[in-house]
Parts: sequence; structure tokens; C-alpha cells
Amino acid sequence: MVKETAFYDILGVKANATPDELKRAYRKLALKYHPDKNPAEGEKFKQISQAYEVLSDAKKRDIYDRGGEKAIKEGGGGGGGGGSFASPMDIFDLFFGGGSRMHRERKGKNIVHQISVTLDDLYNGATRKLSVQKNTICERCEGRGSRKGAAQMCMTCHGTGMQVRVHQLLLGMVQQVSTVCHSCQGQGQRISQKDRCKACAGRKILRQKKILEVHIDKGMKDGQKILFQGEGDQEPGLEPGDIIIVLDQQEHPQFTRRGEDLTMSMELQLVEALCGFQKPVQTLDKRTLLITSHPGELIKPGDTKCVCNEGMPMHRRPFEKGKLIIHFSVVFPKANFLPKNKLKELERYLPVKEDAEQPESMDDDLYIYADLEDCDVENRKRQRHQHYYVDEDDYTSTGGVQCQTS
Repeated sequence: MVKETAFYDILGVKANATPDELKRAYRKLALKYHPDKNPAEGEKFKQISQAYEVLSDAKKRDIYDRGGEKAIKEGGGGGGGGGSFASPMDIFDLFFGGGSRMHRERKGKNIVHQISVTLDDLYNGATRKLSVQKNTICERCEGRGSRKGAAQMCMTCHGTGMQVRVHQLLLGMVQQVSTVCHSCQGQGQRISQKDRCKACAGRKILRQKKILEVHIDKGMKDGQKILFQGEGDQEPGLEPGDIIIVLDQQEHPQFTRRGEDLTMSMELQLVEALCGFQKPVQTLDKRTLLITSHPGELIKPGDTKCVCNEGMPMHRRPFEKGKLIIHFSVVFPKANFLPKNKLKELERYLPVKEDAEQPESMDDDLYIYADLEDCDVENRKRQRHQHYYVDEDDYTSTGGVQCQTS
């Protein structure tokens, strides 16, 4: 029994969600509310990351289910196998392959983009052009923010970019707090207005647009990542970050992907199921398959058949393919589709009826003939669950229901 569901609600999943469902929910939400995409949604991104950190760890999830967020805050989440993350970006980078926090400190920020792709794109391969905005080091001042030698050390923070403040809490107890230096905004140096670079206004970086060509290989999957190494944000003194492209597959009207296989549904008329058929199916690369069932090959309602080597191409082995799996349904003719004399003729060609066991006495008086009628099962269920209310006037003094008389 789950005590509270707030973390599940944040991710938009049920309390019995599987690890794969949690991953998919986190991926979509984290990309949507990432600070690079939605700078105003930092708090939402933090909540999503916190919820996933707890629910993705089996031990922490168990503690949360039994005691809620209070149990996690009281220390119950510290012993989980996954460890604890220092910030939401640690979880995000670990999930999307961006590296650890220490790695992030010597690299510029990664840029993550999600692009929509069709099943046709993943089957045939495709190339997309993507426009991204990123930070680049100013070429005019080479990332100094001023002319050479004009920058001076900030005397407020002595070049560290941080200020340390000491607060006395109680007698003999102090708290030390580090904050970004307000004088130099964490740069560790100050540049006079007249010496600032005219191109970047002393910021050392410029915001520029870059066009990327994204090559989608045959057989790639939903959620797969394409990495553009060193194409992310630049910052003076740091290695450039990466651009990470995440594929988001859209639903196809006819085919559904299951690993390397494709599945589809096919509807047959009764005569086709009994006597054979040929039906064309257009593949994702615009070929036409003639799906054939020969006379005498009976197709029953709910049958599943497959065509080998007509599924999805395998990634990096495009000449190998999975199966095309077809689920069949059979449409029966309408009532009274033949006159009675024709039905007798049809009966001659169908398998002989199995004789039902007959009782010893065949006296007609022993039989009650019952005709079949249509039955709306769902309507009966609804009626069974309705609540009936009886007015107090309908009861007799003995507590029984009184019959109404006109």
C-alpha cells in the first residue's frame, strides 16, 4: 500500500509503474522542462529530478512507498544502492550520458534537443537539419572580455569569484556561507567600462546560431541519442560541451514496432478466411507485399502469422530485418445473408455437425425450446451497479417496503 503518491504524480505515472515506465516519463519531462529549454521552469525540473532519483532506486522507492517524503528526508533514503545526487543536473547528465558533476566542471554546458521522427525515418534512415542556439567564445577578444592586459583582479573576492560570509547563530556557533561575488559576478576580475570588448560587451561569450545535420541511421530506436561532441556551449577555460539529440518516435497509423519486429492488424471476410485470399500491404520503403493465403489454409479469428525478413532493419546491420507479424480478425456475414434453402445447400459443403447426446426418452414434453436473443452485457453491468434510494414513506412501521396502491 503506497502512503502518498506525490512523486508518482510529478512524473505522471501510476504507483505500480515499472522501471521502464519511470524512465520514459522522466525522459520526456526532463527534456521538456530542462533549464536550457525553459529557463523559468527550474523549480519544476528540480522536482522531476528529485522524484526520479527516489523512485528509480528500489530501496528508496520502498521507503517512500511505506513512509512518504518524510521518511526520505529523515534519512531513510541515504542507504539506497544508487547513491545521492548533488543536483538535478547530476541525474540528467547521468541519464543522458553527459558525465558526472566533476566532468561538468571542466566542460561547458551540454545542450539537449528532442526531435520527432516517424517510423518511416527509422526504417529508411533520414537526415534532418536542426538550428540550435549556443554560447561561443568571442573571437575579437579571444574570451578575455577586454583588450589584452586591461582586466584587473577583483579586490572584493581577491580573484576567487566567491565571497565567504560568517553568520553567528548562537553563542559559540557560527555558520559560514559562500556566495558569488556581487562585484565581479563570479569572474574574479573587473574590467572598466572603456576597456570592455565592443563585440561581447565584456561578457567573453556570444550567443550564436548553428545549423546541424542530424543523420538518423536505419534501425535506430525511440529514445536513442545522437551525440555531437564538442558542439555545445563554450566558456573561457573550459572544454566545449556536447549537443545531445534524443529521438522521439511518433505513432504510425498501420504498423507498431516491437523491438526488431513490426506488427499490424488485418481484417478478413469469412469467405477469405475459409477459401484463401491475396491482400497487398505497402511497406515503409514503398514496396508492395502480396500477403497470400492459399485455398485450404484456414485463418481463424485471432490467428497470428508472420512474414520473415520484412520487419525493422537492425541498427548498423540494415540488410538484416526482423519479422512482419500480422494479427487477423474475421468479419462474419450479417444475419439472414442467405435464404433458408441456400443455407441448406451451404451446409452440405461445411463440416458435418457433431451429433449431440440424446436422452433415452425423446418425448417432446420433456423439452423446453429456448431461442437466442441479443444481450447487452455492458448495459446489464451498469444497471447492476446503480444505487436505488427509497423514500421513508415507502416503509411500513415494521421496517418492510410497502406496496404502492393507486
